[in-house]
Amino acid sequence: MNFDELLGRLSLEEKVRILTGQDFWSTHALPSIGLRSMVLSDGPSGVRGAVWDERDPSLNLPSATALSSSWDVGIAHRYGVVSALEARRKNVDVVLGPTINLHRSPLGGRHFEAFSEDPVLTADLAAAYVAGVQELGVGATPKHYVANDFETDRFTANVEVDERTLREVYLLAFEKAVTESKAWLVMSAYNSINGATASENELLETPLNTDWGFDGVVVSDWTAVRSIESAKHSQDLAMPGPIGAWGDALVEAVQSGEVKEDAIDRKVLRILALAARVGALEGTAKPADLPQEDGQAFARTAAAEGTVLLRNEGALPWKNVQKVAVIGHNARDARTQGGGSATVIPKKVVSPLDGLRAALPDAEITYSIGAVVQEGVAEFPLGTITNPQSGANGARVRFLAADGAELFAEDRFSSALVYLGGNAPIGESATFEFRTTWTPAESGTVNLGFASVGHGRIFADGNLLREDTAVPVGNDLGAALLSPPSISAPLEVTAGQPVDVRIELDLPERDGGLSNALSITVGVEPANDDPQALIDEAVAAARDADVALVVVGTNSKVESEGYDRTTLDLPGRQDDLVRAVAAANPRTVVVVNAGSPVLLPWRDDVAAVLVTYFGGQEYGDALADVLLGRTEPGGRLPTTWPREQADVPVINVTPDNGVVRYDEGIHIGYRAWLKAGTEPAYEFGHGLGYTTWELSDLRANDPSSVALTVRNTGDRAGKHVVQVYVERPDSAVDRPVRWLAGFAVVRLDAGQAREITVNLHQHTFEHWTNGWTTEPGAFTIRAGSSVSDLPLSTELQVR
Repeated sequence: MNFDELLGRLSLEEKVRILTGQDFWSTHALPSIGLRSMVLSDGPSGVRGAVWDERDPSLNLPSATALSSSWDVGIAHRYGVVSALEARRKNVDVVLGPTINLHRSPLGGRHFEAFSEDPVLTADLAAAYVAGVQELGVGATPKHYVANDFETDRFTANVEVDERTLREVYLLAFEKAVTESKAWLVMSAYNSINGATASENELLETPLNTDWGFDGVVVSDWTAVRSIESAKHSQDLAMPGPIGAWGDALVEAVQSGEVKEDAIDRKVLRILALAARVGALEGTAKPADLPQEDGQAFARTAAAEGTVLLRNEGALPWKNVQKVAVIGHNARDARTQGGGSATVIPKKVVSPLDGLRAALPDAEITYSIGAVVQEGVAEFPLGTITNPQSGANGARVRFLAADGAELFAEDRFSSALVYLGGNAPIGESATFEFRTTWTPAESGTVNLGFASVGHGRIFADGNLLREDTAVPVGNDLGAALLSPPSISAPLEVTAGQPVDVRIELDLPERDGGLSNALSITVGVEPANDDPQALIDEAVAAARDADVALVVVGTNSKVESEGYDRTTLDLPGRQDDLVRAVAAANPRTVVVVNAGSPVLLPWRDDVAAVLVTYFGGQEYGDALADVLLGRTEPGGRLPTTWPREQADVPVINVTPDNGVVRYDEGIHIGYRAWLKAGTEPAYEFGHGLGYTTWELSDLRANDPSSVALTVRNTGDRAGKHVVQVYVERPDSAVDRPVRWLAGFAVVRLDAGQAREITVNLHQHTFEHWTNGWTTEPGAFTIRAGSSVSDLPLSTELQVR
């Protein structure tokens, strides 16, 4: 296809128009050249589509931390394929993922959404994910380029980082997705790098275009393009639209000579090339043959593959279990995903409690909440609310003018609503109204209310309970929208007696990129009047059971886009709960339902510890598979888990006078732990299985790969992750104590052995000094099962 010919048919105004979105999620069409609009969608862990709506549900895949814990490029590739199938089903052309910023600090708010603290593990998994997506004619978008490893003041913070660290660590995580998988897009970040915002940074040209050969579209993070200056750089598409920093101002800048039209033409040609790749140009089409991949079944498989068995004192897998005490808020109300733009709305979620009841139909299973984890208002269960207009389950929503006239109305099947795109006239409305009839399941005093931003009123049976203003914490627009504060009022309710609930929220005039966006959750805040009584109830249930399963974890208020964590402690009294239950039942198994590392002060007092991260919609069934030994817990830690927060060597995520200094250089993650000489709770790469392994005969023939023999010495089939690290203790260059060079997943039957080859990263023996450079001499290569369990070693002379 001759893109130059199409370009020649466009006026300057038309060229500039297609460089900014036409709305929140789509690009402009130009019918005169056969260009249709392209739809972009958030999609790191499921593809939401152009609307955030429970009436159009999405497959909810396990979080990226679960994916990366598989250490399996095959799983990452299938993850991409399933994401692309979802995109095709929802008529989405571009998936805004994967998120491959590094786990520089465990406090990072989007830690759950990113892969690892290691750039090589991240790069290999990201490349496989991107390839899987794009095979189906859907664009993948590695993000956020670059050094966006924190959320605090992310719009304005400047990251100071040296060139070597950028190349060897943060850019390395992106490189393979571009050079090998040929990503069709890359998303530029909000933050600045060494004084220039990401959308106005030379890093968009070098190394992205010049060194890596990127020929795709650099799309901005939403509202990240702020000036005409970015048009002078290799920033191609500004989102969202229709009003952004470019538009008429960019036309004038070209006409005045401030911006060269050649720069505009290059951007347009890249967008036309993207359109051809996704079938959005006349004469092009997406591939017709689609793989037969069951997304729901894959979600279950991926959750098990990413489950990490940290500790097992002979407790797992369960056999002949007749009575199980299931304990924990997250056991019933599981977190399957983190908060923020990665959120999707699944058709259904299998909780750990659901999964165990289905897997053990003949067992006696009790449930105790144990400790409250939820913060703020939680939505009503759909079965408890009735739409007063239709009489069906759900709610009636209206947008009203200043005189009370109805501008827009719709029936919804959820009381947690987010408007990002769609037809609702948010900007033209004065008031948002939510109405439902709620039938409580239990009698008592509840805290009825809403979570949103702005001035609102809470009514029950026509009576005004409270009128107040919900004020966001901080100034991050994303956090205010997607994780807003709660306003509630006490209300006495009787089980089975309906309550007419009405919430009104004033909608003031707005401006800016999120001016036509709104989120609100209507429901009740958790009752937590007697925390010790909840623990005592759980202890009694545990004492009377064969085994106790305690599911601890976080929630979307703890781990979300828009802000970083301040503590690694589990919220509420969950640590007290685990200690008490473990004292009552020596067969206590703890499941950690958190997307990021948390402190586990009781870890040596329980029989087993499983980390499941945010396990996606099939979480409960996958967990049951692992507990009962139907499936191997396939995960290994992609990030170090600390004993104490004070031990973490690189933890700061808070700008100092607007600056975040990456002073640790190349020493992040396990590299920083090794340099500090501090022992973590669980090291990088750690993870147990249900069989045993023996490694032998390590040899390196050249710098590109090593070979060794792997034997399953146990009595059942299993999975092992062979990890290869390199050291250069006498180096003249500042290096990590050791660094990951390659890895491989091995699956063998009991007693089976196999010789395997592990490919090493192309830059394994190089460092950056104004270019990739090799220090000649002997490098030590080690192989084993984690960064600190490396029984095999050999040497390689590198020239």
